[in-house]
Amino acid sequence: MMPNQLGGARLRTWLIAAVALAVSAAAMLAVRSSLDKAHVALVFLLVVLGGSAAGGRAVGLVLAVVAFLLFDYLFLPPYGTVVVANPLDWLVLVAFLLTSVVATQLLSRAQERAEAARRHAAEVERLAALGAEALHAARADEALHAIAEVIQSALALGCCEIYLRRGSAEEDRAPERVPLERVAHAGDGCADAAPEDDVSLAAWVGAHGLPAMVRVDGLTHVAPAQAVAQSGPALSAFWLVGGGVRTLLLPLRVRERTVGVLRAAGSPSIALRVDQRQFLDALAYYAALGVERLRLTDEAAHAEALREADRLKNALLAAVSHDLRTPLTTIKVLAGAIEEEGARAGDARATSIQEEADRLGRVVGDLLDLSRLMGGALVLRPEVNAAEDLIGAVRQRVAGVQHGREILVRAGAAGGVHGPMLLGRFDFVHALRALGNLVENALKYGAPGTAVGLDVAREGSMLVFRVSDRGPGVPEAERERIFEPFYRPPGVPADIGGSGLGLTIARGLAEAQGGDVRFEARPGGGSVFSLRLPAVDDLTPVTAPAAPHEEISPRS
Repeated sequence: MMPNQLGGARLRTWLIAAVALAVSAAAMLAVRSSLDKAHVALVFLLVVLGGSAAGGRAVGLVLAVVAFLLFDYLFLPPYGTVVVANPLDWLVLVAFLLTSVVATQLLSRAQERAEAARRHAAEVERLAALGAEALHAARADEALHAIAEVIQSALALGCCEIYLRRGSAEEDRAPERVPLERVAHAGDGCADAAPEDDVSLAAWVGAHGLPAMVRVDGLTHVAPAQAVAQSGPALSAFWLVGGGVRTLLLPLRVRERTVGVLRAAGSPSIALRVDQRQFLDALAYYAALGVERLRLTDEAAHAEALREADRLKNALLAAVSHDLRTPLTTIKVLAGAIEEEGARAGDARATSIQEEADRLGRVVGDLLDLSRLMGGALVLRPEVNAAEDLIGAVRQRVAGVQHGREILVRAGAAGGVHGPMLLGRFDFVHALRALGNLVENALKYGAPGTAVGLDVAREGSMLVFRVSDRGPGVPEAERERIFEPFYRPPGVPADIGGSGLGLTIARGLAEAQGGDVRFEARPGGGSVFSLRLPAVDDLTPVTAPAAPHEEISPRS
């Protein structure tokens, strides 16, 4: 109901009450000689109760006083005066007045409780409708717009805005610098941008999780944390100032974390009853859930975009690798034909073609293996194999790239003549690739003229191959990054060769078989890379004593 309509209704109520009192008094005056004092009191009491029911406490009290005076003036002797001749008539008058006042008070309280119950039922119904609308909204931003519209219309605000806090990475370092993004708004007052002071204060509210308000006179108030904990954000916000609020800023919290800020601006000020503040607190929680849903939706979309980009990258990687391998094979065949037929044996050009083709072939092979690992397309054939066989195969594989470097193998650890045979359950081809990458890496980065160590031992349920070198080692900060694809430590020469995938592939192949590849610094300088693969027990009885664990002379 509009204010003008409300004022007109009240005036009509007052007029009707006055007319009813006058008519009843005139009617009883016409038959005054036949009436008893009780008749007059009952008729006036009915008029007072009717006026209270229609117009409320004020109308009832005024009617009670006027009826009291009319009772004395018109119906108690001497008539036409306010003098009471019979002292017992005072008892009648006072009893009438008290009964009228008490009846008016009781009726008014009953009406207020009924009105409160009606508002509460309407509020519950409105919240239920809002909750259903929010849950059924196809998108989180649509639900937030619905919530903003309900808050703005129900509380007659000039503007209601809902902000999302983005940039959780800055949360720990500078929480007040976390940017706010307006995700929903309602009301004509939102047409213009929020004042700069409001924006700064909203960032503060988001950082500290406390409600704040700006009064019409420009003063800013912040609700104490204790008051917020005892009541609610909106209730505590008005705790100190009571009214005259131009802008109200409430933190939107979910599971003890501030996810956004609600800004309510008056037109020109905000005046909320206690029940309206409770209503605002309830809707603010709905808004917080909506903001959290929007944030999770955005994160899910971002993660899906990353997965799709990763899938496309792997697909492109596989396609490019296949396309490169085919011409490389052709180049290698042609280079071999040139060397055998058209060029003299050992022709440097043909040999160079073959070496470069082999190098490119290894790069393509690394890319293919990486795409299989990342795409989950690796095929494993785990079998029981001897560690000694794997070490022997690795030594054969790296023989061409040793360039005179030595590989020291611990005979006792690898089985040796009298030691127990070390067995593991792994895919021999993939394990060979992983351990070969580690040995090639040690040969590549080890200091010139130094040997590469290779030993194996049983440690619990794992078979551990250790490859050690006397290279520059790896700084503490780089020890996990060296396993990232295409990563090269700072200071590595560009012509050292390799694709930067050897360690990545080695770890991926080991993890696919239930193992791992780890790095540790070597005492005295250098690096130690450990390939861990599942071990199996040797069921063959050991009749000879185990040989001492000692280092033997190089075998390469």
